[in-house]
Amino acid sequence: MIWYTVLVLAVAAERLAELVLARRNARWSLANGGSESGRSHYPAMVLLHTGLLTGCLVEVWVGAPEFMPAVGWSMLGVVVAAQALRWWCIATLGRQWNTRVIVVPDLPLVTGGPYGWLRHPNYVAVAAEGTALPLVHGAWVTAVVFTLCNTLLLSTRIRCEEAALSTARGARA
Repeated sequence: MIWYTVLVLAVAAERLAELVLARRNARWSLANGGSESGRSHYPAMVLLHTGLLTGCLVEVWVGAPEFMPAVGWSMLGVVVAAQALRWWCIATLGRQWNTRVIVVPDLPLVTGGPYGWLRHPNYVAVAAEGTALPLVHGAWVTAVVFTLCNTLLLSTRIRCEEAALSTARGARA
């Protein structure tokens, strides 16, 4: 359980690094005429992602599920792949990447990197990580609850993002 706790804390540290980057990118976007959409659902996203990390630790430390190597190691591979995809998204979007929906007018829609393959690859990474991270050490309840809540939240988030992106130059697909 110690190593699992280290993993969850490492993911938490990575999320904090993302927030620092997102704040810097938000300042740049807003200074360049960007406008934010979807403020109302952002607190729910923060709560859900905080709940994921907390749920992983509480379920494992209180419930003490047995580590199942076949599931645990394969899910660790999914977590690592999700992190790689997320950082590929961040690198591809550059200053346009954010945890908020902020669109800067007259910037072209990014279609390179993972965006050449998927419309919303960052959300694929979020969904994969949110399901896999709890399953690394058998936190099935956290995996199911996060996945259900995340599905509902992402349906709102993607609609919001699509509406905001439709105002960007080059948004025609």
